[in-house]
Amino acid sequence: MASSWFQRPPPSDGRHYSDLRPQPDIEVQVADRQPHQYYFNSSASPQATRTDYYHSEPHFQSASLFDVGIFRDTLAPSLALHSSFALLAWAAGRHTNRVEAKDWLWPSAQVANAWWSAVGRRLVEGMSLSQALGRLSWPERLILTGVTAWGGRLFYRIASRSIKRGADDARYEESGIKKEDGFWNRALFTIFLPEAVFQSIISLPFTAPFRHEGAVLTGYHPYVQMLAVGLFSAGFALETLADYQLDIYQRQNSSGLKRDGVWSIVRHPNYLGDALVHLSFPLLLFGSDMLAPIELLGPLANYAFLRYFSGDRENETNREERYKRTDSQKEQELLRWRKEKNSFWPQMQEFGNKWTWVVIGCGALGVAIEEGLRTLH
Repeated sequence: MASSWFQRPPPSDGRHYSDLRPQPDIEVQVADRQPHQYYFNSSASPQATRTDYYHSEPHFQSASLFDVGIFRDTLAPSLALHSSFALLAWAAGRHTNRVEAKDWLWPSAQVANAWWSAVGRRLVEGMSLSQALGRLSWPERLILTGVTAWGGRLFYRIASRSIKRGADDARYEESGIKKEDGFWNRALFTIFLPEAVFQSIISLPFTAPFRHEGAVLTGYHPYVQMLAVGLFSAGFALETLADYQLDIYQRQNSSGLKRDGVWSIVRHPNYLGDALVHLSFPLLLFGSDMLAPIELLGPLANYAFLRYFSGDRENETNREERYKRTDSQKEQELLRWRKEKNSFWPQMQEFGNKWTWVVIGCGALGVAIEEGLRTLH
């Protein structure tokens, strides 16, 4: 028998959930999949709206897709939550003199925000846990499960490495920023709070669906959902494989740079995997009658952070400076690698790389597993 996570109680008025969806103008069904649904403005007057009660929050099908109310009901609470977490992380970092306290916060705060938005607020309102979970539609449960898997894995990696290392991350130790006068006084406003702003925006695709009763792009598209699940599974596998293979390489005390395995696809496969995971969330929302255009800012902000504010830019700058001081051979190898492989996005020739197909295969496996679990729902 399926667990309650895969089952949803029927609506209190006895109707089926499909009865709660607005009726589409066109439905296209392929095989036994749920039909693709399309809406056109011709089916309603310009002022009319249709309300979808299928998900835990009502969503309105209207032309007013850029609803500024999302700043009040989603962004403002998220910013308050992440800023509070950032203040705590800053205090802990200052006490221990470890900037990496903010890294512990990066995945854990986003997961906490998602669960608070989806479930925690309902418990405070007086619902039981089973009632709060029972409100969630299948796509909402996919979103919540996905962000929990992503954040839980990343938090474990960051925390375990930090505990084992027993000191601050080399990026912060070797840069010398902590030796600057008044560093910790400035760090709250130059490092910790700016990252809280990024987290608030990045978390939009997995907080706004549970908070914002606004207009969304209409249409239910099962194959878009499958693409989103495949993209998440491929990204999650790529990120996990990259970290696992790097750990094995480092434990073997191997010399030189890690350049085989998924590290033969791009120079930073872990960051690429992270970007694919975050891109999958709004794609799933679009396929599930739940995407408000402003939620696209989530993966865009995540990409900008990984490419231009931290992530691969910070990583490569730090490694180049470190190798110049300590290992000229690695410095030359890094320069050659830059000419051969892209930093973030794979070249077309990587379709001939077996590891590219391993990652794609993981994405297909994720789709098959999700389809099997969906039958239990």
